[in-house]
This record gives sequence, structure tokens and C-alpha cells, in this order.
Amino acid sequence: MSVQNKASRIRLLLFDVDGVLTDGRIEIRPDGTESKCFHIRDGAAIMWAHRAGLLTGILSARTSVATTLRARQLEMPIVLQGVRAKLSGYEQILANYQLADTEVAYMGDDLLDLAVLARVGLSAAPADAAVDVRQKVDWTSSTRGGKGAVRDLIELVLKAQSLWPPTVETPADPESVLSHG
Repeated sequence: MSVQNKASRIRLLLFDVDGVLTDGRIEIRPDGTESKCFHIRDGAAIMWAHRAGLLTGILSARTSVATTLRARQLEMPIVLQGVRAKLSGYEQILANYQLADTEVAYMGDDLLDLAVLARVGLSAAPADAAVDVRQKVDWTSSTRGGKGAVRDLIELVLKAQSLWPPTVETPADPESVLSHG
């Protein structure tokens, strides 16, 4: 089945965080707090996905306040953090939202993501994902993690569902763009 055909069936866009929504770097300050950088284009695309009626979510092995805050800003309904066995977390999401594997796209970048990537309807990776991941996914972005790879995947899905022009050409509330993008 082609990537376009797989993308046309997607109802949930699910993402790893470190290395996908971020470039994988974590800044830890002397007081123990940490920070991460999220790309504005990924945030805008997540809001477009919502506008198009798609669900979005995070499935991460690490727990981070920065991730929680960004997911809240982007109004992402699914946020599972601290999940060491990602496949179990993924199965929990499927059950909670009554989704089939074929309805889920997942973007991961490292070996911990392989079990979920093997199950989903559309598996994806950023350009700088681990070689073993890039070799096994359906689609690889030309963009690195934390630099717009998430937007690339969302654009692929929205175009496959003929939702790209109507979604991104609809005028957005300027306040929404400033607070979410």
C-alpha cells in the first residue's frame, strides 16, 4: 500500500517528543529544571491538524514539565509521558479512543519507538532518526527532528485527505496563531 493511501486513513497523529518535536537536546540547569526547544512550524501544523478534525498526541518515555506545557498550549488531547514500554502506552491509546492501527500515524526517532512504528498504519521518522528507524518506517521527512519534521508529516496526511488547502487557507484567529503557533 502506498504512503498516500496509508496517510488517507489517519485519524490520530502521535509523536515521540525528544528527537521528533525537539532536536533531542535537553538543557538541565544547576537548579535541576530543564528546557527544550519546540519549532513554531510544528505547533502551527498541529493546530491545523486539529482544525481538520484529526486527533494529536504525545507518547514519550521521559516525563518533562516542558512537554506538558507545550502539549497544553497546543491543546493536544493525548499526552502519555514516562512510558518505558511504548507499545503498552500505544495500546492504551487505541483502546481509549477506539482506534485501529491503520488509523494512527506515529513519528519516532530511536530504537524505543520501533515496536510502535511496526504496528501503526503510517510509520514516520525525522531525517536524523537512528538508521535502524529510518530503514523500517514507511516515510522519512527531509527535515530533522525539532526543525519542522512534524509539520512535514502533518502536511503529508492533510494533502492525502484533500484537507491541506481548505485547512491552511482558512483565516485563523490571530490570537490563536500567536498563542499556539
